[in-house]
Amino acid sequence: MLAPTTFFHDKVVLVTGSSDGIGRAAVVMFASAGARVTVTGRSAEKLAITKQQCIAAGAKEEQILEIGGDVTDKNFIERLVNETVGKFGRLDVLVNNAGAKTFDFSGKKGIEIPIDNFDSTMDLNVRSVILISQLAIPHLEKTKGAIVNVSSIVAFPFVIAQPYYPLSKSCLDQLTVQMAGTLIRKGIRVNSVNPGAIRTNFSHAAGMAEETAKKFYDSLDESLPSGKCGTPEDIAKIIFFLTDRTQSEIIIGQRIAADGGTVLFNQGLSAGV
Repeated sequence: MLAPTTFFHDKVVLVTGSSDGIGRAAVVMFASAGARVTVTGRSAEKLAITKQQCIAAGAKEEQILEIGGDVTDKNFIERLVNETVGKFGRLDVLVNNAGAKTFDFSGKKGIEIPIDNFDSTMDLNVRSVILISQLAIPHLEKTKGAIVNVSSIVAFPFVIAQPYYPLSKSCLDQLTVQMAGTLIRKGIRVNSVNPGAIRTNFSHAAGMAEETAKKFYDSLDESLPSGKCGTPEDIAKIIFFLTDRTQSEIIIGQRIAADGGTVLFNQGLSAGV
């Protein structure tokens, strides 16, 4: 249970990729705390569900801005920030949650996977974060706001068959550090949360069949040190904490691994423990 807070009352929060999963859980949590929120994603149907969940959590309809679109589109990113500030008059929190692993079906592995897969992965997981953050900074400076980048534990040293996703998340972690170091002088705090296995629609959205995705997560439950995958709400609580200045003002430029012990366990194996 989070400590009671009124910090987010009337604050303005923009969460990318908030039509499902971690983004949805986060934006609903902010809405329940009295924040005015922008929900955004590519699926109008899923955005409508997110909006209804925000209302069910206590938000009024006028406290929610719903904008559908693709964050890899620079024009859409400009619209997203401009309409958020235009409607609510300010911006206090930016959560860069939109991201994905694009499965490649060329039959290639590792660095032999076609460069187009690299380009699309970096566009979504890194370039879009830079673009929206650049646009948000002037507004966050006015409010002494916060940015949380949603990364992944694959940013840590893991070797997997499709390397461009972990490469993009390692890049995002370095971006978090660079942003934090420069933006704290403007009063803006930047951190990242690096989830491990979380039961979301992520694998299904990336091309895995729904039943296959379920079996995948079930098998992970058994293999994780904690004995279970995390939930979107688990990560939302960390995002909520990192953006509440009254709770986490001293935390700047950090990567918070939220993985049920996965990294610790794998490091132990590597060390022969």
